[in-house]
Amino acid sequence: MKRLAKDFARNRHLYAMAVPGIVFLVVFSYIPLAGHILAFKNFQIGRGIWGSEWAGLNNFRFFFSSRDWMPVTLNTLYLNAMFIVFEMAFALLIAIFLNEIRLRWFKRTIQSVVFLPYFISWIVVGYMTFILFNNSDGLLNHALLRVGLRAVDWYQTPWVWPIILTLVRIWKSAGYLSIILLAAIAGLSTDYYESARLDGASRLQQMRHITLPLLKPQIIILVLLGVGRIFYGDFGMIYGIVGDNGILFPTTDVIDTYSYRALRQLGDFSMSSAIVLYQSVMGLIAVVAFNGIVRRIDPDSRLF
Repeated sequence: MKRLAKDFARNRHLYAMAVPGIVFLVVFSYIPLAGHILAFKNFQIGRGIWGSEWAGLNNFRFFFSSRDWMPVTLNTLYLNAMFIVFEMAFALLIAIFLNEIRLRWFKRTIQSVVFLPYFISWIVVGYMTFILFNNSDGLLNHALLRVGLRAVDWYQTPWVWPIILTLVRIWKSAGYLSIILLAAIAGLSTDYYESARLDGASRLQQMRHITLPLLKPQIIILVLLGVGRIFYGDFGMIYGIVGDNGILFPTTDVIDTYSYRALRQLGDFSMSSAIVLYQSVMGLIAVVAFNGIVRRIDPDSRLF
């Protein structure tokens, strides 16, 4: 206790700076965990959380006995896997090429351009997507007709939407990830590059044999963070772009949109809570499993 008290006294300013973050984490992350009790109750608003009857695992049985739980789970995993892989790949390319730009004003301009979409609301992105892919007067269909091709009924073609959503996600978020990777590249020692130039290495060889290997810890951490939410579909994105278009559900319906419809259409808080708890548990398992794989391959890059 004395050592702890001395540490608090010595670093009191650092602990004071951490207080707002800790309070935010407790209020918005830990206290709401008590709401998971709804998953085990037959919740009725009139009786409240504690007054509602216990339902045991009935809410989970209702979800897992339906024929929808497997498709929405697979859609969630498939879409998130595509987002993680292609977002990281494009973010890495953007960061590496930005690092190669020598004109400072041009580099800052490109950084701002690629970072700007991150701040655009998914609702606005949804309207932009609709303008582009609208069946009757969308810009893409107009372009197809002008070159002599047939218009495509995009909102009636489910198989193409995982590709569209992935492209939209890359456009919106890859710039943000690239800034993180670019900051990591800026922190790399220039000695490696100077030695490589003396040995006659080209720019491409320096990227391949120096930049990419040294960025491995940052890439693994970002992938781990993405894997931690692999069971969480981006509700704002999916609902903002696809909405309630039932024709596209076979390829775009994720766990979050499914639970939202269960809450909105059925008013079933308990089943929605059971679905969210299922997401949380599976997300924890995914993080622990992936971290275990990383620990076996490269122990120094593991998250914990």
